[in-house]
Amino acid sequence: MTKWVVFGALLFWALGVRAGESPSLALWGKAKYPAGFAAFAYVNPDAPKGGVLRQAALAPFDTFNPFVLVGMPPAGIGLTYDTLMKISADENDAAYGLIARSAELSPGKDRIAFRLNPAARFSDGSPITAADVVFSFRMLKTHGLPFYRSAFAPVAASIDAQGRVVFAWNAAQGNRELPLLLAGLPVLSEKSWAGRAFDRTTLDAPVSSGPYVIAAFDPVRFIEYRRNPDYWARDLNVNRGYHNFDIVRYDVYRDSTIALEAFKAGLLDVRLENEAKKWAAFGATDLARSGRVKRMSFPHRLPSGMQGFVFNLRRPVFADIRVREALASALDFEWMNASLFSGAYTRTRSFFDNTDLKAPPLPSEAERTLLAPYRAQLPGRLWTEPHRLPDDRDSRRARLEQALVLLGEAGWHVRDGVLQNARGERFAFEILLDAASSNAWERVSLAFAHRLKRLGIAARIRVVDAIQYQNRLQNFDYDMIVAAWGQTPTPGTEQAYFWGSAAARTKGSLNYSGLESAAVDGLIRHVVRARTAADLKTAAHALDRALLGHFIVIPHWYLPEHRYLVWDKFGMPDVVPPKGTDVMTWWAAPEK
Repeated sequence: MTKWVVFGALLFWALGVRAGESPSLALWGKAKYPAGFAAFAYVNPDAPKGGVLRQAALAPFDTFNPFVLVGMPPAGIGLTYDTLMKISADENDAAYGLIARSAELSPGKDRIAFRLNPAARFSDGSPITAADVVFSFRMLKTHGLPFYRSAFAPVAASIDAQGRVVFAWNAAQGNRELPLLLAGLPVLSEKSWAGRAFDRTTLDAPVSSGPYVIAAFDPVRFIEYRRNPDYWARDLNVNRGYHNFDIVRYDVYRDSTIALEAFKAGLLDVRLENEAKKWAAFGATDLARSGRVKRMSFPHRLPSGMQGFVFNLRRPVFADIRVREALASALDFEWMNASLFSGAYTRTRSFFDNTDLKAPPLPSEAERTLLAPYRAQLPGRLWTEPHRLPDDRDSRRARLEQALVLLGEAGWHVRDGVLQNARGERFAFEILLDAASSNAWERVSLAFAHRLKRLGIAARIRVVDAIQYQNRLQNFDYDMIVAAWGQTPTPGTEQAYFWGSAAARTKGSLNYSGLESAAVDGLIRHVVRARTAADLKTAAHALDRALLGHFIVIPHWYLPEHRYLVWDKFGMPDVVPPKGTDVMTWWAAPEK
């Protein structure tokens, strides 16, 4: 036996990891960081602790339970919860021990066992036990958000003779992501929930498993989190360089514009700026010119996801695909980009844009094989024509003329400047906006509505408060909304939550469009069950092509970077990981 084998065995013994178990979990290949690594490469492990981080929240809250549909949780509540393992920011799908010091995945990938760190403690000092983990799993599976209920439905949890938490499922179910989803299970205290209904709102501060505890709050004004000085995992390698602020505070503002004024006044420290107009305008302010506030761009290699005007297919007016395609033709991105966004954005043309998962112009032979069983359920042109959104190659007049042709084929014709059907009913619908972000989206929606008016369509804009908007969203009570779906470099189970037929009938899901398609359901299964990177790429191409072909959304635009306005009082790591910067790796710089 070589000295390196002996050293490796001693290291695993010191970590409490036994044969067959690993302190890391990687779904694609090998984890980047070896056992016993000191810290992630994208943090400063010697960052000083202390100071306050102040940010804005754009909605009041009425519950501290973020895992159920009822109620509105506060911004930052995730700081109070830890998970079994921590997912790294510079790998696609790898996680490292946190509450669980190790994991053992069966050769058949139908069972995973987590051995807990015996030092793990809740904020009240009580130990985190295997029973707490099983309780957390069962609560989320039974009462949690639709995503948890759907993802965990095929899984059973138990505690084995070694005291490990064991999750098992039928291998035929084929969900390659289940091990990582289970590694990301948030852990709750069973004792603290005794005698309380999990599916109800509560403003009782939780017994937390994470690095912060709730220190003070007013549901309509603010919430303040205090770094727990007794946090058991503060020196764990996955946490070194994180959680550097003593206090993290969120102040509640009515909308983004008011929050920006508070930032300028020095009442807030950091602002993620998603509005191109405000970003450009801020560069001309005295604060920016003086250097007291910095405009900071952090490039990332994340998929663009999909943002756009979303049709609610549950509404009869949008049932015909030709109608949806016609309205998509009416959006004038080039004018919006030049006039409203200072030319900052790139048009989104895929549900997986900015990655190699984006469908190529025409399907490959492997993709055709996946699509073949669904040929009768998908538009025939998907096999022979690239999906193309109208752009500056088409005149604005030609786009509207094409839209009128499609609307006419669907039974809608202009009479006296009004688009009507054979029964004389006017084509009219409502675009629902959240008051918290309406300053950004109202001008975009008004520009779109103005274009639709030229087709004889009456598109009304309605702005409601954050709580009403959330309720209407969960109950699918809208005609059209602006929505966004984020994507990961390795899409999986969440696709069923975004586009699956079952999710369309599940209140609170993210299938905002209400799409129900056997073809999309089948292609999602191929994505979820992909066993190699090549298989995943082919399946994602096919899914992307099918989703585009259904015209469930009018795509907007994206920016391959995160933009922040930051008061010059922070230190930051030198390395920005592919998934982008994380404010919780910053620190209050004493010299500033």
